[in-house]
Amino acid sequence: MSRSTVRQLGAVRGCLLGLMLGDAVGATAGAVPPSGTLPATSAGQLACFTVDGIIRASVRGTLRGICHPPSVVRHAYTRWAVMQGIPGVQRWQDEDWPDGWLAQVPVLAVRRGSAPATVAALQRLGMGAPDNPAGTSTGAHGLTRSLPAGLVESWSAGVGDLAAQIAATTHATEAVHAAALGATIIAHLLRGAGIDAAVTHAQQQCASHLPGAAALPLAPAHSDPLGAAALPLASALAAARSAPAQRDELARLAPDARALSALAGAIYVVSSFPEPARIREALLFAASAGDGGHVATAAGAFLGAAYGVDALPVDWLSRLELVWVADTLARDLVSEFVDHPAGSGYGTAPDPQWIIRYPGW
Repeated sequence: MSRSTVRQLGAVRGCLLGLMLGDAVGATAGAVPPSGTLPATSAGQLACFTVDGIIRASVRGTLRGICHPPSVVRHAYTRWAVMQGIPGVQRWQDEDWPDGWLAQVPVLAVRRGSAPATVAALQRLGMGAPDNPAGTSTGAHGLTRSLPAGLVESWSAGVGDLAAQIAATTHATEAVHAAALGATIIAHLLRGAGIDAAVTHAQQQCASHLPGAAALPLAPAHSDPLGAAALPLASALAAARSAPAQRDELARLAPDARALSALAGAIYVVSSFPEPARIREALLFAASAGDGGHVATAAGAFLGAAYGVDALPVDWLSRLELVWVADTLARDLVSEFVDHPAGSGYGTAPDPQWIIRYPGW
């Protein structure tokens, strides 16, 4: 494995484990118990299935030469819903389904809070696209579960587009824009950019294909409909410079459970705690946002991408319910794009079990 791949692996693992850690810490509202398991929420579960879907999409594209990744990721969410016993979600086939290794992880079948916009979209069957999203929700799940799209930037151009397409299968335009911005920020953090540069570049890139994404509203939905009270993402950075780690500033930037609130709050948190030694403190602060833990989930992903897996608190990771699942997914994601274990369809596959773990659909 090359040095660059080793660095990528550390950052990819850090991002996904940081997301899961933020999800679990956020669920405690900052009151992390001194012992015991730190369970995931539905947001963490769905993020796992996003990674699974991205790997499967790559397998399908490599073996068949054609693939629509958002459809494959949506299929992953369908497997999650069926495992959860959610009614009204159509099975893709009667036998040997859900397939793949995630279907064998019992904790992913345990209900850990609701994901109403995702479930409603899966029950409706429609796909959706960035210019015609399938849902009406602006909720934070559209952001948090799409963030792993930013992890494949080294091997696949257009991670903002991919995240937008994934979010559009279930959520409305505002959440679609937030997903594109969030994944693009992840991509820049993985390259070594600071949070200020990552946000600036993400706004520039996303504005070119998502009109209005660079100046989306970050005020509550009941604010001035003309947008007079709206704040661009740069306001989160400015607030961190002038008044870092202030709860009233966090409450102003992340007043509710919308995707854009979670994104703004996470940017403020990461910029307020610029040292890797303060990740624990940053996640506890993010969890105090009062938005259901979404700020902490996004902040954990950003912090892990920026500083790598070794910067995450080991004592918390050792108690994290999905730590093995998330770490396996992160390693497999890198392996898929670097080594292509399923092969190319010609000759013997390097890993004959890979297509069983990640069927290409």
